[in-house]
Amino acid sequence: MSHVLRLKHDAELGMLAALRSFRPGPRALMDPLIAVVGATGTGKSKLAVDLASRFNGEIINGDAMQMYRGLPIITNQIPVDERNGIPHHLLSCVDLEAEAWRISLFKKEALRLIEDIRSRGKMPILVGGTHYYTQAVLFKDQLVGEGSDEEDSVEVSGDVPSTSEKWPILDSAPEVLMEKLKEVDPVMAARWHPKDARKIRRSLEIYFQTGRPASEIYAEQQLQKERAVLQSEGLLRFDNTLIFWVHAEKEILNARLDARVDDMLQQGLMTEAETMFDFLQEKEAKGIQVDLTRGVWVAIGFKELAPYFTALRKAELSEEELEALKQRCTESIRTATRQYGGSQIKWIRNKLWRALSDAGMTQRLYLLDSSNVSQWAESIRAPSEQIVESMLHREPTPDPKSLSELAKTVLAAKEEQAHAQPGSAMTSLTCEVCGKTIVGDEQWKIHLSSYSHKRGVKSAARKAERDAYFRKRELDAQQAAALEADS
Repeated sequence: MSHVLRLKHDAELGMLAALRSFRPGPRALMDPLIAVVGATGTGKSKLAVDLASRFNGEIINGDAMQMYRGLPIITNQIPVDERNGIPHHLLSCVDLEAEAWRISLFKKEALRLIEDIRSRGKMPILVGGTHYYTQAVLFKDQLVGEGSDEEDSVEVSGDVPSTSEKWPILDSAPEVLMEKLKEVDPVMAARWHPKDARKIRRSLEIYFQTGRPASEIYAEQQLQKERAVLQSEGLLRFDNTLIFWVHAEKEILNARLDARVDDMLQQGLMTEAETMFDFLQEKEAKGIQVDLTRGVWVAIGFKELAPYFTALRKAELSEEELEALKQRCTESIRTATRQYGGSQIKWIRNKLWRALSDAGMTQRLYLLDSSNVSQWAESIRAPSEQIVESMLHREPTPDPKSLSELAKTVLAAKEEQAHAQPGSAMTSLTCEVCGKTIVGDEQWKIHLSSYSHKRGVKSAARKAERDAYFRKRELDAQQAAALEADS
C-alpha cells in the first residue's frame, strides 16, 4: 500500500473510531424550555438573567407592558446594566400607540424565537408577568384557562384592525351585546356576567370573525386536549419544560412593592407618565381619540397619575392642594401594584396549576422562595441551576415541595385542593330570589350561604304566604258569590 493510500486508510479508520465513540451530549438529545413566572417585584427578570448566563441562554419577554418602547420605568423593564449582555427579545419593541398583542400573535412570535434560539445552540428562557401569554406558549392549542383571557386563544384568519368598524354592534351597551350573544351563542352567554362587556364582546368577535360560536370552538379544543391525554401525547408543547415560580410571603412582597414604587418615582416615573399625558393631549388636539382601555394606557403608573396632570394643566388648585392630589395618586399606584401582584399569583395558583394538573405535569412547577433577597444565591440561583442541570443530564429532579417551607406549604395545599375539588367550567347563575347574577360554582355556594340571600329567602317565603292567603280569600269570595247566584 502506498504511503498516500495508507494515510487515507488511517484517516478513515480514525474517523470511524471517532464516530463510534461519539455520544451526543444531553443538550443534543433534548430541546429544553425554561419559563420563569411570578408576581411583579419577586425577581423574575434577575433569575432569567442568572439562568441565561449559566446555560448560554437568550430571554424572551412575556410581559405585555414591557413590549412598549420608551417607557422603561413605568413598565418595569430590567435595566440594561443588569442584563449581563444577555439578548432580550420582545422587549421595548412596540410603539406607544399600538395595542397590546393578542395571545395568538404573541404565541406565534414567541414560538418562532424559541426555534431560532435553539437553532443557534442556545437555550430559550421565557419570562414575564402576563401569564396568559406565557401559558399559551407552554401548552399546546387548548383553552388557556377558564374565563379571563381564554377567548384570545382562538385563532382567526388575518388581522382585523378595527372589529367595531366592521361590526358596529360591538360598541353597544353590555345589555345589547348580551342579547346578541344569547341569540348566536347561548352557551357562552350563560357563562358571562351580564355586565362583563369585555368577555361578551370578545365572544361575539369570535363569532363574527370565524362564523362559528365560540363555545363550539372551545368544545373542539377541549376534545383535542382530552384526546391528547388519552393518547399520551402530552399537553405541554415541549416535553423538556421547567417552570420556576419566583414567590414571596405576602407581607414581605407588599412592603417590597411599596418600596419599589418609591424607587420608580425617584428614577423618573413622573416624567414618563407626563410624556404619555402630553402625547394624549397632542392626539386630542388633532381630533384623534385614543382608547385608554387598551395597550400601554392601562399600565400602572399612568392612569393613576392622570388626575394630577389634568389638575396641573388646569392650574385651578393651590400648591398645597396639588401636592395632596399628587400624594393620593402615588398612593393609588402602590395600591394598584399590590393588587396586580395578587392577581398574578392568583393566575398561577389557579389557571397555570390547573393546566399543569390536566397535563399531569405539576412536578414541573418549582416554587422558589425569594422572601429574603439576601439569600438569593442559596435560595434561588443555586437550586434552579441544579434543577436545570439535572434535567439536561437526564437525572431525577427533586420534589418541588422539598425546596423550602414556603414551597411545601403552597404546593401541598394545591395538591390537596386538586383532590378535593376537581376543576369545572365557570357558569353564570342568576338568583331569582335576590335578582343577582353570580359567576362560578364556588361564588354561587358562597351566595347561597350569605346572610342577604337567607334574608331574601325568608322575605320571599313570607310574601308567598301572603299571596297564597289573599288568593285563597279571593277564591273563597268567588265561590261564595257563585253559590249565591245559583240559589
